[in-house]
Amino acid sequence: MSENFAVIGATGKTGRRVADLLEADGHAVRRLARGTNPAFDWEQPEHWAAALQGVDRLYAAYVPDLAAPGSEAAIARFAEIAEAAGVQRIVLLSGRGEDGARRCEDILLASSVPAAIVRASWFAQNFTEGMLGDAATTGVLALPAGNVREPFIDVDDVAAVAVEALTGTGHEGRVHEVTGPESLTFAEVAAILSETTGREIVYVPMEFDEFHAAVAAEEGESVANLLTELCRETFDGRNVLPTGGVAAALGRRPRDLRSVLTNAAAAATARP
Repeated sequence: MSENFAVIGATGKTGRRVADLLEADGHAVRRLARGTNPAFDWEQPEHWAAALQGVDRLYAAYVPDLAAPGSEAAIARFAEIAEAAGVQRIVLLSGRGEDGARRCEDILLASSVPAAIVRASWFAQNFTEGMLGDAATTGVLALPAGNVREPFIDVDDVAAVAVEALTGTGHEGRVHEVTGPESLTFAEVAAILSETTGREIVYVPMEFDEFHAAVAAEEGESVANLLTELCRETFDGRNVLPTGGVAAALGRRPRDLRSVLTNAAAAATARP
């Protein structure tokens, strides 16, 4: 393959999967993160040009989130540096239902670098390898989500769409809004977790102030502010309906949450 690919956020849920898929297809991949050489840190733009030197196409996952303060300025500067480095295509991971993320999408799509967006719903893997993975241990799934439904998406599907947008044709300027095939409440998620793990797990809806205080005690005030506002925004009912984004990009149905959790439980049981 002639193209050189880079993955920003290569140690994250989507990034490492995107990099693995690209390498499996025979592409040369530069995995970029804070601890790589060269390193890529969203808080150190003075090093971005060196990290992107010689890259043709790249996948980018912004940290901490495109809805965070300062993200719009960072994406605008990132697009300028990517253009100067000669990048020919950018695929940006975005969050579904986030107004701040939508503004970042618009900035990148309006830039001179050909770009595509993968706008994803809540990750199914948040319950197995993310911030809610301890629910199986504690027996409690606590969030300020009420009875709102969410079409949770398999991160493997997100990565597959991203790779298609990176390597396929006709993706420039497109927004791939991807979700799972069905919308579930968090109480229904807790029931599926109970079935797949063999442990009783209950969903406990929280008030926003209560959630903020709990996160602040563990992660600090800035993280608590970001997560609380994200929950307030995305759990207002705007994200209830599934989309056909995965089928449109890949020609197949997305994987459902039960399949993701069943496979994760089987893998955990098989580990020594």
